[in-house]
Amino acid sequence: MKVGNTTTVIFSIPQGLSNNTHIQVVLFITFLVIYLLILTVNLLMLLVIRTDSHLHTPMYFFLSHLSFPDAFCSSVIVPKLLENLLSKWKTISFLECFTQISLIIFSGGTETRLLSVMACDQYQAVCHPLSYVVTMNKKVCAGLAGAPWVIGMGTGLLNTILLSQQHFCGPNLVPSFACGFPPVLLLACSDLYMSVASVQTTIMVLGLSRFVLVLVSYTCIITTALGINSATGWNKFSICSSHFIVITILYGSTLRYMTPASGSVLEQVLSLQYSVVTPLLDPLIYSLKNQEVKAALRRMLARKPRLTF
Repeated sequence: MKVGNTTTVIFSIPQGLSNNTHIQVVLFITFLVIYLLILTVNLLMLLVIRTDSHLHTPMYFFLSHLSFPDAFCSSVIVPKLLENLLSKWKTISFLECFTQISLIIFSGGTETRLLSVMACDQYQAVCHPLSYVVTMNKKVCAGLAGAPWVIGMGTGLLNTILLSQQHFCGPNLVPSFACGFPPVLLLACSDLYMSVASVQTTIMVLGLSRFVLVLVSYTCIITTALGINSATGWNKFSICSSHFIVITILYGSTLRYMTPASGSVLEQVLSLQYSVVTPLLDPLIYSLKNQEVKAALRRMLARKPRLTF
């Protein structure tokens, strides 16, 4: 069956987490609570940055853009996961499945590129503080923030379109809790050259370039911090530590795209970490380790609402 010529193909998603009804209910409540927390903390982070003038700087401008992909990626995956936990027929249509794949690649690609942009911003702030304001002006920040969205959308569409042209002979059982690129690729029974070449090229060209950019940026930041006497240098580096932790977690959770898909439990755990754990940890790491964000949050909570009649 060639999926690319029909819109009636149904993918059955095996639960993978548990077949016990009681455990499924517990998992449903757990993931629902986590999902609501993801939406709350990311939207709260976005609101604090947008409303507090003290945070109207390039670093927090990029951080506000990062909050949206976190919430968006979870919204693409978790609602369907919650539905499957309580549903007897764990199915998804062809259109829904490949839309989900495209949006996952889009949000993930956008997030990783935004983190690379933030690494460059940190480099400018620590290594070239005198020219920072001139270099990171509003026009430059807007361009740097917009490029990841455009590139993420392009890579998501390209890889999904190529995958949708494959032949799927059945049974169409996705070995995962969501329609991700690696598990759906396992279902294809035709030549995978174009799909595999496309995703590998994306990883090697865009992924490797981002990794090198982040590595060079943080090498320069650490070198600069070590060259400054007293605690000033390490204070500058501590500002970047939250960003470094987030990058480490995100790149660790996306390792599944660098190895052949297997449908293993480990692969599913990594996917679950990326879609559920990481979007919750990112804003918490940035807020808990950042005094300016905590101060802005206190100011917002202490602000008295104005009543108009």
